[in-house]
Amino acid sequence: MNADGARDQRGRRMIRLAQVLLIVAALGLWVASRLPWVVVTSFEGLGQPKTITLSGSTWSTALLPLALLLLASAIAVLAVRGWPLRVLAILVAAVSGLTGYLAIAQWVVRDVAVRAAGLAEVTVASLVGSERHYWGAVLTLAAAVLTLLAAALLIRSAGAGKGSTTKYVAPAARRAAARQTPDEQLVQPDPGEGTVSERMIWDALDDGRDPTVTDPEPEGAPGGAVGDESDREGR
Repeated sequence: MNADGARDQRGRRMIRLAQVLLIVAALGLWVASRLPWVVVTSFEGLGQPKTITLSGSTWSTALLPLALLLLASAIAVLAVRGWPLRVLAILVAAVSGLTGYLAIAQWVVRDVAVRAAGLAEVTVASLVGSERHYWGAVLTLAAAVLTLLAAALLIRSAGAGKGSTTKYVAPAARRAAARQTPDEQLVQPDPGEGTVSERMIWDALDDGRDPTVTDPEPEGAPGGAVGDESDREGR
């Protein structure tokens, strides 16, 4: 396998790995949206205290849209190459930053009671207590790291697959090159087009030609013309 083929194969492997990372990250965000993030307890003076659990999809409404965006990106990498793939990688990196922000905010926000009361539709005065749960934030942060790794792989694969689109030779061009003699191939302007590959040899055999013939005899020329002329001169 030549250098261009190895580089193209390496680019495809990186794209497949990036797809797996994006799918796993999307699955992690979906699981995080189902886990509890904040639990609030309220008491209005009548009956028993009421406990309300806020899931990730309620506490951070962007989790599910981000998961869908990652799945769409995993599918989109199959249809883009070159600079569009770099643009997609930058978009994926931005999603990684936003996802990481949602996870870290669960730790750094000092008081979640006021926001939790608004989401649970209870008054702040009736709040008895609030509790944070961190497993959803941990999964979200892990998804952010996987998404960032996928973005890096997509950028690298965009550079690794440059030569794959410029080295393709059409079947007609291969057959034309197979018909040429070695002397004609040496004067080609592009050295890469003057070499007869194994595929060209098979194309020539399919057309009923012998690719090993380097100097075919002109049609109509008798095989013994030169010998007859030398015999006449000797007489």
